[in-house]
Parts: sequence; C-alpha cells; structure tokens
Amino acid sequence: MHKDDVRPIRSLVFVPGDDAGALDTSRSSGADAVVVDLEEPREPFSDEQRRDAGRMVGEFLRSLPDDGDHPSYFVRVRSPRTGLMYRDLHPVLCGALTGVLTPKLEDGRDVVAADAIVTAAEVENDVAVGTVALYPILETAAALRNAYDIADASPRVAYMGGAISRFGDIHQSVGYRWTAEGTETLFIRSKVLIDCRAAGIKYPISGMWGGTNDDLDGLRRFATELRDLGYFGMMLNTAEHVDVVHEVFSPTADEVRYWADLDRLATEAAADPDAGPITYGDPNDGEGHVVHGAHVASARKNLAWARELGLA
Repeated sequence: MHKDDVRPIRSLVFVPGDDAGALDTSRSSGADAVVVDLEEPREPFSDEQRRDAGRMVGEFLRSLPDDGDHPSYFVRVRSPRTGLMYRDLHPVLCGALTGVLTPKLEDGRDVVAADAIVTAAEVENDVAVGTVALYPILETAAALRNAYDIADASPRVAYMGGAISRFGDIHQSVGYRWTAEGTETLFIRSKVLIDCRAAGIKYPISGMWGGTNDDLDGLRRFATELRDLGYFGMMLNTAEHVDVVHEVFSPTADEVRYWADLDRLATEAAADPDAGPITYGDPNDGEGHVVHGAHVASARKNLAWARELGLA
C-alpha cells in the first residue's frame, strides 16, 4: 500500500488479540478499522499465550470473506527494536491484513527496519510485496520530535498521527497530566498533524479520548477539536463510541452541497470563455463570496474525501 492509495479511517477500534469473542464481535462493530493488539493486550502476557494468540488471529484474518463487508484490520506487534516483531507478524500476515501498527518507534531508522520485516513476512506468506501498510504509533518524546522523518521514511507509511492517551506510553514519556479539555496535548496533536501532512499522509488519525466511556459530550468535544485541527479520524478503545465519532468525522450534507456547487460553477466557467468572476452566496461572506482557484481545489479535494466515505 502507498500513501496515495489509502481510504479515510474515521474510527480505529482496539481489541485484544487473545480474546476470540472480541475478535468475532469486531466484525460487526461498525468501525471503519480494527486494531488487533498483539503487543500488550493484557498484563501479564506470556510467550505461550502470545503464540496462541498469534495463531488464533491468523486463523481469524484468513477466515474473513473477500467481499469486504467488514472493517479493515490492522495488528499491533512489538517494536522492531525488540527483535521480536517478525515473530509476532509472521503468523498473522495475510491478504486480509491492511496494515501493521508499529509502536515505540524513535526515528526513521525504526521505520526502515519495520519495512524490511514486513517485506520478509510478505514473502514468507505469499503476499505481494508492498501490500501491507505501516502505521507508526508515536508514543515517545523522540518519536514526536522525529514525526516528519518517521512519516517520510517509507512509502508503506500510509496512516499516522499522535497516540494521545491518558495512561499510555506517551503520557509516561512526555509527563503531561491528562485533562478533558486537552490543552496539555494540543501542541503535540498540532505538531504531529503538520508533520504528517508535510510527509504526504493523506488522512491523519489521532489518539484516544481519555475520559470515561459514558462521557459522550466530552468525547464529542475532543473529536470535534481533532476534526477542526485537520484530523480525519481517531483511535477508540470501545466500539460504543463509533457512532459519535463517525458523525464528527463525516462531512455534513451542507458541506457536500457547497463543495459540489463550487465544483459545478468552476466547471461551467471553464467551458465559457466569456464567464465573469465566480461568486457564491452572500457578499457579506467576505472571502467566501468571490471564488478563487484555491477554493475550488479545496472543494474538489473535500468532495473526493466525501466520495471515499460514500457520502457524495
């Protein structure tokens, strides 16, 4: 998979890789994508349990129907720095696997190593080389500092974003105290977003809501801020949040109508050599009233996003 080939992911739900029931339920979760966690689904997690989990996840992925009527599936495996990434990846890598979440990276060299490991696993499992995407998780201060280099280190890096969480590795590394308002991570989320977009990540995805599962108002506020910043989706620790998150990370009917109008007006003007300046709406709208090329380009880009979501 290449950066340019990706589809938007609004919701990325984590499920433990050692829970057969959770795996089966994930197929009907309504999420755009599911991450099967083989790195640290629980504590403790012995080598024997990890091997059993890998076999189970591999069987599950290979049993998925080819009709695509299920979420996209990713697996989270141990970091290439551990020397154990291939051991986790080999039993689960198959044609049904969209990508690999690579945790605890430090810089672009880790991505290069992960790319080589995924290539080896593709070859050993008769999967076309380059099929499986990489999704680096930025969980350390060094990874946040080197976000652009990480995103740019391999054409496999198709998805990326900040791994914001309340209790996870990034909290330990940076030392912030989580708040529902999220001001303590606003710079992190903004910095990573710019690095992602500069490196060609089409649809950046952010980290989790750290509040209680029943605080849907808090979740909506956080998700709306992420969308306002420029993110197109977020990680989730429960499928209960999918509906709210999909609503926030989907264009509204009014937005789609506006983009379609600009696309139509620009197309009509291009075919008429005598067409005057394109205007739209109320003159009081200021910048939005006189339509320029940048407005049209943005509208068409947003329409493509809406079409990929099946909403235009």
